[in-house]
Amino acid sequence: MKRRNFVKLITAGSVGSLVGSACDRGNADTADDAGSKTEGRMVVGCQSRNEITREALEFLTRHGVYHLDPGSPEMIEGVGWDLDDALRQVEEADRFGVRIDAYHLSGGSSHFRLWPNIMLGKSPERDREIEIMQQMIQVAGKADVPLLMYNATILPVLRTGRTTDPGRGNSSYSTWNYDEALERGMDEEMTEAGVVDIDEMYERITYWLDRVLPVAEEYNVKLGNHIADPPTPAGYRGITRWNSPDIFEGIKRFGQLYDSPSHGFNLCVGSVAEGLRDPKTEILPIIEWLGERNQIFNVHLRNIKGGWGNFQEVYPDNGDMDFVQVLKKLRDVGYAGMVMPDHIPQHDDPASRDQGFAFAYGYTKALLQSMYGFDAYPEQAVV
Repeated sequence: MKRRNFVKLITAGSVGSLVGSACDRGNADTADDAGSKTEGRMVVGCQSRNEITREALEFLTRHGVYHLDPGSPEMIEGVGWDLDDALRQVEEADRFGVRIDAYHLSGGSSHFRLWPNIMLGKSPERDREIEIMQQMIQVAGKADVPLLMYNATILPVLRTGRTTDPGRGNSSYSTWNYDEALERGMDEEMTEAGVVDIDEMYERITYWLDRVLPVAEEYNVKLGNHIADPPTPAGYRGITRWNSPDIFEGIKRFGQLYDSPSHGFNLCVGSVAEGLRDPKTEILPIIEWLGERNQIFNVHLRNIKGGWGNFQEVYPDNGDMDFVQVLKKLRDVGYAGMVMPDHIPQHDDPASRDQGFAFAYGYTKALLQSMYGFDAYPEQAVV
C-alpha cells in the first residue's frame, strides 16, 4: 500500500477550528515580474530577507527579484501562525509586485528544525507540536502561499570553519572537512537525541508526514524537504541522517515514501553536491529523477568546490557545478518555480551580505534570460 493511501485514513478535521476565515487572492498561479503567468518558467527567488518592509522589498525589486520566502508569519504561542499577519505580509508584498511563494515550516531550536519532540520521537509531546504545524499549513493555504519548506534533521548544519584560499577578492568560504572534524574531536559530542539509526529516523519523519500530508493536500500546499547539510557517514555524533551515507539512494527512499502532490523537496543543489564525488556530472541524473516525479518544489542555487567530506561554499559562477547545465536540466524536466541564492561567501566590507546576494540575483536572472529570452522577464512597476 502506498503511504498516501494510508495517510488518507488519518483525519485532518480536528484542526479545522484553529484557523480563521479563508482569503481568496484570486490568481493562485505564480506571477512573473510583470504580474502575468510564469507557467513553464523558472524565476529568481529569495529567502535571505526575513522581513516584509519597504526597505527589503525595494532591495529585492531593484535587483529584479519578485518571488519570496520571507520566513514565516507571527507565531501565536500554543496555536500556530497568525493568519492576519500572513495576510498582511501578502498584501504588503503585493504592493511591490512581489509574490510570497513559500514559508519556512520550522520551529524549536536550530538543531531540531521540525520542532524538538517530533525529531526526538517523544509522545505525546510531538502530537501537540504536530497539531500546531497542521494549523500552520492551513494558514499558508488560506493566505495562498503554496509551499512550505522544512528540514527533517537532528544535527545542525555542520562546518569546520571558514577558509580564504582561494577566496577571490579576499572572500572567505564556509568549509566542511570531515577528516579535520575527526581530528578536532567534533564527532564525539552526542546530541540530546542519543543514537538514532536510519530506521528510527524514518519512523519519526513518517510519523509526522502521515499526519500533516492530508492537511497539505486539502489546502493545496506543498511540503519541500531540504537536503540534510552536509551528508555524513552513518552514526556521526550518534545520528544517521535520512540521506546518508549514499545521498542519491537517500533521496530516492524519501521521495518514494508517498505518492502525493504535496510530498517533495526543497532541492538545494549545494547540499546534494556535498554528498557527491563528482558534483558536476552526478547532480544531473538526480535532477532528472526528481523532475520526472514532479518532486522539485524549490531550488537553492548554491555552488561548491569539492564534494563528499571536503568542500567550500563558493560564488555561483566559480564552483565545480556548471549552473548553465543545471538550469537547462531543470528546464528540461519541466521545473517552473523559484531558483534562489542560498549561502554566499563573505568579506570584510560591511555590505558584504547584500553585495553577495545582489551578484547572485543578477547572475541567476541572466542565466534564465539566456534560456527563455530577454523579453521573458519584463520590468515591474514598483509602488
